[in-house]
This record gives sequence, C-alpha cells and structure tokens, in this order.
Amino acid sequence: MAIRLRQWLEQGPFTLTLSSGFFGFFAHTGMLSALLEAGFLPERASGCSAGALVGGAWAAGVEPAELSDRLLRLQRSEFWDPALGAGLLRGQRFRDLLDGLLPVDTFAACRVPLSVSVFDLFTLRTRSMVSGDLAPAIQASCTVPLMFHPVRHEGQLLVDGGLFDRPGLGGVPLGARVLYHHVPSRLPRGPLRRIFRRDPPRRAELVSIAFDTLPRSDPFHIEAGHRALELARSEMRRALDRPIERGCVDV
Repeated sequence: MAIRLRQWLEQGPFTLTLSSGFFGFFAHTGMLSALLEAGFLPERASGCSAGALVGGAWAAGVEPAELSDRLLRLQRSEFWDPALGAGLLRGQRFRDLLDGLLPVDTFAACRVPLSVSVFDLFTLRTRSMVSGDLAPAIQASCTVPLMFHPVRHEGQLLVDGGLFDRPGLGGVPLGARVLYHHVPSRLPRGPLRRIFRRDPPRRAELVSIAFDTLPRSDPFHIEAGHRALELARSEMRRALDRPIERGCVDV
C-alpha cells in the first residue's frame, strides 16, 4: 500500500534538493514555505541554479517568509546590467542582491550542510561546491550561459551547473533520503531538451514532486512568478497528503 508524502517525511531525516529552472525560484520558495510550515525541516540542502538560490538562502538562515517578501518586490532593474562580454548581463547587480540577502558569508556558517552545482568552463566538468564563500558559489550556479558573464571564483571560470546536473543532486550521496522538487522544462524536442532533462531523476530513496501547471516567469514577466509562488505553496500543502507512487507524488 502506498504511503503518503507526509508519512514518508515523518520516517526520518531527509535532504531537500531543488532543481534548476530559470525563474523557478518562485515555485521553489512556495514549495519550501509549505514544507516548513508543516514542520518538516531538511537535514541537508542541495540545488542548482534557481534551486541553489532558494536552498542556499534557506540554509544560510533566510526564512521563506522573508525570501517570499523579497521576491515579490523584485524588479528587473535590480539585476539587469547589460555589458559587453560572454553574456548579456555582467551579473554584478545580481551579486549585489545576493550579498544583501544572505546573512552569512560561508558554507560553514550555514545552519545545515549545503551543496550547489556549478559547471567549470576550464575543466568542462560539473562541480558540487560545499565549502568556501557562499555568495559567489550561488551566483555561479545561477549564471545561465549567454545570459550572464561567467563567474571567476577560486581560480575557476564557472557557469550554471544545470548544463549537466539539472537536478542539483551531484553533491548528494547515493542512498540518502531525498525530497526532490522538480521545475519542469518546457523546451521543445531537440538537443537542448536532452541536456535540460524534462523528467525528474529516479534513484533509491528519492521522492520527487513537480507542479506542471504553474505559470512561468522570466525577466520581462516577473509578475507571473508571484502567482507561481502562491500556487506552489497551495499545491504543496495538498501534496503532503497524497500517496507516493513509483517514487513520485502525483499532483
């Protein structure tokens, strides 16, 4: 007999993993808010891109209510800084936002262990960052290629880890109990869709959840993210009492 998500969460400690997904940080924030209000605290966090932003902010000590308030006030001008280079935006304004948001400076100061996925342009490999300075690591994980200039950090040139670790699971040991929130991709069929996988990953002890019908926002439609945040919060509240089938919660 299938158990409900709430029952699975009550069985023991778990890692919260949040996928990449462009402006999916709105959906991640709504989901996380409902999870925590129900009393379920992750023992670890991991993520990539939008997931690194939300998971990293929470691990650093930012509560979902505070993050929600900040995102609902977000304006494009706060991160829009076009400049010549290997991307449309320089990324300094985004970094300034992170510096103003995060209450701690390092991974070591986070309240739970955290890993964020980045892609190293020098070695052409995905890295899971688990130590050192926090803000540049999160910035690098959010550095969508061609949108932002690559981030120089610890002698490396880094961009969005979603190139090859869209789920953000690279730093999570096999066998760990994982609650994975997946922001589905809506890319058309082709090479980009094969890279940015649409389907959630499957592995032992991982339960995935995805809300397929949320509105999608982007730098020119930020208000759609406001609706996504509230809808994800409502959907997650309902999902807690739905059964787990084949490693997924059907919502």
